[in-house]
Amino acid sequence: MNTRTLTFGLYADEEGLTWVRQLVADATTPRSARIIDTAVAHTLPGGMPTTEMYDILADQWGYENPGRNPGTRELVELRVRLACSLRTWRAIRKTLIRTLCPEGMAPHTCRVPWFAA
Repeated sequence: MNTRTLTFGLYADEEGLTWVRQLVADATTPRSARIIDTAVAHTLPGGMPTTEMYDILADQWGYENPGRNPGTRELVELRVRLACSLRTWRAIRKTLIRTLCPEGMAPHTCRVPWFAA
């Protein structure tokens, strides 16, 4: 099996990060994949801060939650290294994208604004 990485930009607080990590575990467990490492980064591999790359997520949250205080939310990149096949990685990624904001195509508010990188 190869090592593959799932990468998501998030605008989340600690509770939101915990929820997303659980979604990853739930999507990975029933498949023949193993989580090798999980990291929360504030800087992208090229050195760019996540605040520059994912600033649209903070804007999205502010638009969807007018007047609400964002609290301790911050712009981060969640990187999850998996040992799995390409087919399994794609299935896990697809499941995560569906479960991060499951309400479908109608306008709605996501619990944690996200961006699949």
